[in-house]
This record gives sequence, structure tokens and C-alpha cells, in this order.
Amino acid sequence: MTQTNPDLSEFDLSGKTALITGASSGFGAHFARVLASAGAKVAVGARREERLQALVSEIQAAGGEALAVALDVTDAASVAKAFDTAEARFGTVTVLVNNAGVAAPKSVHKTSETDWDFVIDTNLRGAWLVASEAARRMIAANSGGAIVNIASVLGLATSTGHGVYSASKAGVIQLTKHMALELSSKNIRVNAICPGYFKTEMNDAYFESEAGKAYISTFPAKRLGEMQEMNGPLLLLASDAGSFINGAILPVDGGHLVMSI
Repeated sequence: MTQTNPDLSEFDLSGKTALITGASSGFGAHFARVLASAGAKVAVGARREERLQALVSEIQAAGGEALAVALDVTDAASVAKAFDTAEARFGTVTVLVNNAGVAAPKSVHKTSETDWDFVIDTNLRGAWLVASEAARRMIAANSGGAIVNIASVLGLATSTGHGVYSASKAGVIQLTKHMALELSSKNIRVNAICPGYFKTEMNDAYFESEAGKAYISTFPAKRLGEMQEMNGPLLLLASDAGSFINGAILPVDGGHLVMSI
């Protein structure tokens, strides 16, 4: 049998335009750096524009191409304008990383309608607004593309005090499967990454506390994830290397979901 060396060029994103939501910090900012390093032109979107400008400068200083776009994922007009701005500068967005998310950790009986609307509007309705806008434009341009929704292990399981967040991310997972089914014939792949526990602005105070450290000690890996451990899953699903992966729900959690009970 003739063997050939594997072609890793499929992970190269040169010539592609990527839009990352929730890019002002945490996963979103990291994802923007990774995609830019892989050759993509990146449009970074969030409401905190001053942070986006700092990220754009950082990416440009490293030799990448980046653009900041004001983006509120709960506002359809803002979503459309962000895509318009990205297209005007870089062309059709063919890689979407649907990352924007919020939390309001409370027991379900202490959760208000305001809490519910805050989390669901951003995490689920916002994910749908952005992904559907991306899909319409990919179809109109006949470009194909990749949509990577950032869900959570809490969409596959749950945790005390995170009922609304878990519900929102479970919705993102089901939305991912549904969009994968409907958009496959348009050469658009839709997959989801379900991160486990990584230290971000949303949770760093808890994981620095004694209670947080005690919780970490119960994890199979005995530690939090490191940001660079998201690079491989992201590039696989965003690039042509994942061309036959569609509708996949990929946990990146150090085995947290398979803990013994």
C-alpha cells in the first residue's frame, strides 16, 4: 500500500473571512487570535468596542488582518450591520464563531423573568440571529462555509444554580443539529463545541475561591482547561480539515462529562 504524508494545509484559513461574536474577552478574543494566526481575516464583534480595538491592534501587530465591528447579538439590525461592515472590508463571512454568551447563576425558584430574558436572549436567540444571518449570506454568495456554535457541557448536563444557562446551551446544541440538517445541501457545516471549565472573566472569582478550588479537585483532570486546548477543536471545525464533520457536538472538558457517579 502506498502511503502519503498527511496534508495539513487543510487547516490553513488563508483567504477566508471569519466573524467572531463576544470577542471582547475570554474565549472570543482567544478564538480571534487563533483564526488570524491560521490565516483568516477576522472581524471581531462585541458591545465593548474599546476592547475590540485593542485586540485588533494586537492581531495586526502579529501580522494578521482584523477589523472591529460593533455588535449586539440580541439586535437583528446590529447583527446585519456587523456583517455588512465585515463584508465591505473582507468579503463574505465564510467562518462564523458564534461565541457571545452571558450567565445569571441562581436557583431556578430565585430566577426572575429579567434573568431568564437576559440569558436566553443572548445565548439562544442571539446565536440563532447571528447564525441565520451568516447562513443567508453564505447561500446568497454560493460560498459555503462553517458555523461553529459555542455551547457548553452544561447544555449536555446541568449544575446547581445554572438552570437557565443550561437550558440556553441545550437549545444551542439542538439548534446546531437542526441547522446542520437544513444547510448541508448548501455546503454549510454547522457544529458546536461544548467547553468544560476554563477560567474566564465570567468565572475567575469563583475558581480563585476556596470553594472553587475544592470543586476543581473533583474533576477527572484535577484542573481547569487551558485556552490553547481549544485551538485544535476550533481549527478542525472551522477549516476544510473538518469538511465531512457536520452536526457534531464536541465536548472539550477533560472528561468531566464521564465522571463516575
